[in-house]
Amino acid sequence: MSDAMHDLPDANPRIAAEIADIEGGLGDEDAFAQLQGGSDWWRAAVFYQIYPKSFADGNGDGIGDLIGIRERLDYLQLLGVDALWLSPFYKSPMADGGYDVSDPTDVDPMFGNLADYDALVAAAHERGIKITIDIVPNHLSDQHIWFQQALAAAPGSPERARFIFRDGKGEDGEVPPNNWPAMFGGSAWQRVPDGQWYLHLFAPEQPDVNWENPEVSAEFERILRFWLDRGTDGFRVDVAHSMAKPAGLPDMDLTEYEGPNSQLRHDLRFDNDGLHEHLRMFRRVLDGYSNRMAVGEAWVPDDERLAMYVRPDELHLTFNFRLVEAEWSAEIFQAAIDGSLTAMTEVGAPCTWVLSNHDVVRHNSRYGGGALGAARGRAAALVQLSLPGAVYLYNGDELGLENVDLPDWALQDPTWERSGHTERGRDGERVPLPWEGTEPPFGFGASGQPWLPMPAEWAAVTVEAQLEDEDSTLSLYRHALQVRRQLPELHGATFTWQQAPENCLAYRRGPNLVVALNAGDVPVEMPPGQILLASSPVDGDKLPANTAVWLRV
Repeated sequence: MSDAMHDLPDANPRIAAEIADIEGGLGDEDAFAQLQGGSDWWRAAVFYQIYPKSFADGNGDGIGDLIGIRERLDYLQLLGVDALWLSPFYKSPMADGGYDVSDPTDVDPMFGNLADYDALVAAAHERGIKITIDIVPNHLSDQHIWFQQALAAAPGSPERARFIFRDGKGEDGEVPPNNWPAMFGGSAWQRVPDGQWYLHLFAPEQPDVNWENPEVSAEFERILRFWLDRGTDGFRVDVAHSMAKPAGLPDMDLTEYEGPNSQLRHDLRFDNDGLHEHLRMFRRVLDGYSNRMAVGEAWVPDDERLAMYVRPDELHLTFNFRLVEAEWSAEIFQAAIDGSLTAMTEVGAPCTWVLSNHDVVRHNSRYGGGALGAARGRAAALVQLSLPGAVYLYNGDELGLENVDLPDWALQDPTWERSGHTERGRDGERVPLPWEGTEPPFGFGASGQPWLPMPAEWAAVTVEAQLEDEDSTLSLYRHALQVRRQLPELHGATFTWQQAPENCLAYRRGPNLVVALNAGDVPVEMPPGQILLASSPVDGDKLPANTAVWLRV
């Protein structure tokens, strides 16, 4: 790594001076650190999601690992994030990128071992960075000891009762028990040699567990405590909306079903009310430890249903996917923000804002790609980072990365095979990060063959190249995170919409800060105020197209 990695330029002196002039409230990073160390540290934290296979390769085998993450903690500290979320690193056959867990209390050798995890937690905590990790409660790997025992046992046995086994329909039980599709394509049911079927909402290698069985609840309490006792600060609950199934497992109306990786508005597979009691168990465990939290992944039909996941005795946070789903439009952005703020306020929970993750096309690509997508992505970042609540960044957001159009031979996501090669899956947003140099693998690791190929054109967007460019997307994120850390307006919940021209939105955070976005194609009059940050160059009193600004007023 070049010296530039360890010698980041300070934020623009004019910006720093403007921040220092703001009156009242928190004005320095020590005060912010005290806030973040409190019992509600997650309420305004900036989390950084790491997809371990793709972040940094510490042992030179072409696959990212825990050692690689630990070696890059200085970068994450300089970037200015408060916490990390690590996607699964547990023992797994890797049928679904590690979300098929065969041992939830051990590290897969691909990523290291438990000592590497403990060292990572300690090193992160030394830098004031918290560690949160995935927990996968809907399913286990078909290689997990429980499922192997279930296959060896008879129908109706206690071993099978840990999962959702059913007899089939038809003369010989040859028809699946219901018509549910799997998220990755095909039926959600797999037949075993004795004729019964088991439910898998995702891949056949991921049998759903039966949360009506108290053994399942007890096992996941054990898993939670195992990682909490090692100093883990919290969890991201994978598909939190799938932990309960409707009584009798009735057929679904598939009239409007759109295929793999899609949900219906009234989807019997998800968001059944019984799951909330299971989430309350999670909360009871977490409340027995100091300053621990959980965030839920819940793709639900509306903001009101989402708010149910963060009632006072359930999860602390839940992702707001409205911005992920939003087209580039000020009107759509405003509706997404307004709906989430309203619903979360009613239950006393903070919002949680996300633009990209390991399961969705990167937002620069969704916004049009190229120069247009980059400009819109930078503007969206200033909106995301200025909203009240917590923020989740996905590794590579800060570099302005786009999805990669990978060759067929490289695709590994189960959707590719399960859909009969009609859906390319999620590999395009999981390509390893470019760190330095001018040729692949750009310092990702010593191996010249990373687990997914990296495009040669990424030479212009490596961490090294962007650190040395004050106008880069990385520098914009760094400055925005520094301002967010120091501005008292951005720590609280105060939020007021302001009048804005067509194709624009504007809102006030506290008495001193206004955020404006021009999502249109032509410049517009900019609100009065002094620019603290702008996503694109601003000349005069016009706010350029596809640009956002933070203004001191």
